[in-house]
Amino acid sequence: MAVPLIWLGVGVGSWLVGQHLRQQDMRAKGVVAQFPGERAIAVKAKGGAIVCCGIYGVFDHSGIWLDDGVAELKGNGLIRAVSASRFMQNRSGDTIFIACDSSGKPLIDPLAAQRASAQLFSYRDYHVLNNNCHRFSWQCISGENRRITQFATLNHLMAEHFQQTVYWHPLQYCS
Repeated sequence: MAVPLIWLGVGVGSWLVGQHLRQQDMRAKGVVAQFPGERAIAVKAKGGAIVCCGIYGVFDHSGIWLDDGVAELKGNGLIRAVSASRFMQNRSGDTIFIACDSSGKPLIDPLAAQRASAQLFSYRDYHVLNNNCHRFSWQCISGENRRITQFATLNHLMAEHFQQTVYWHPLQYCS
């Protein structure tokens, strides 16, 4: 009985070590300087900004900030606009993070919000690996429909697209 738990622990431990090494590699290559949760300086969101939140400390969920909420690809395939609190619903943590440059200015492609808004209330054939929120976010940023499996890949593509290192800041909530 204890053997399966040991193997589970080994598997989780290996995954965590892999995540740490992946982050160190992205830092070394100048892709991401600060990951979500590492920076305390809050930033005000602007339309077209790339945002993310954590999912139970294991995965990340991304979307595009609109005027007062987030365009996201939901797990049932619906592309919808939701409030900040709804974006985090059924996920871990209480913070949305915004991709920024080194001075804390949100990284925004001029057409990202327009592309996201144009897809609202449409459906995609959602798949956690082949057609997920990161693919949706990248399509809004770049106009390119490319398979993106991991948040790390989205970070690499954003660093190339914006030609600078990504700094993830917490969202400054306005009431």
